[in-house]
Amino acid sequence: MNSTTPEGDDFSDVTSGQSSTAPSADAQADGTADRTYTVVRGDTLSKIAQDTYGKASKWHDIFEANRDVLDDPDKIKPGQTLRLP
Repeated sequence: MNSTTPEGDDFSDVTSGQSSTAPSADAQADGTADRTYTVVRGDTLSKIAQDTYGKASKWHDIFEANRDVLDDPDKIKPGQTLRLP
């Protein structure tokens, strides 16, 4: 049985994702650590940047911090874990 919101939107096939902005276990010795974010369906680097930094234009910083796992900023996938500098 699919449930719908009063507005008629059907979110029955949406699964929740988790994100973490807590320092990783690999925190650097100087006390600084990158935060991480796990991509969920519908995310873009611009959306993540807007939510994280308050500026969508900061997407490039996220892309540069993840060049080892991203070849194209338009091709992020649900489940990927990205570093947030």
